[in-house]
Amino acid sequence: MCAAAVALVTGLAGCASAEGDAAGQAAERFYSAISGGRGEQACALLTPRAAESVESGGETCAQAVTTLVMPGGEVRGAQVWGDDAQVRLARDTVFLHRFPQGWLVRAAGCRPHGELPYDCEVGG
Repeated sequence: MCAAAVALVTGLAGCASAEGDAAGQAAERFYSAISGGRGEQACALLTPRAAESVESGGETCAQAVTTLVMPGGEVRGAQVWGDDAQVRLARDTVFLHRFPQGWLVRAAGCRPHGELPYDCEVGG
């Protein structure tokens, strides 16, 4: 009985870890696309609502997203709750949602404000 419980917990932890890794990789791809000036690729990694939040002054998402200054950094940790994830980077935080095609960024460039909601450059 104990061995079965340990195997179940270990299996669930491995699953959660794999999902956290996948969310972290999606966040890294998004930041890499921005820093590489690949606006179309960066916008393809955003949820539709987040992509709309980037558009401004007649610029498309692909044009506007490459002008954002977001510090990013290496992945420090990820937490997954069902279809939602939070990825903590060295210098900011990213929130993602899982879709059939994979993890998409719904908010990025986020910084905490104590008890208040995060303040995000993208989405929110």
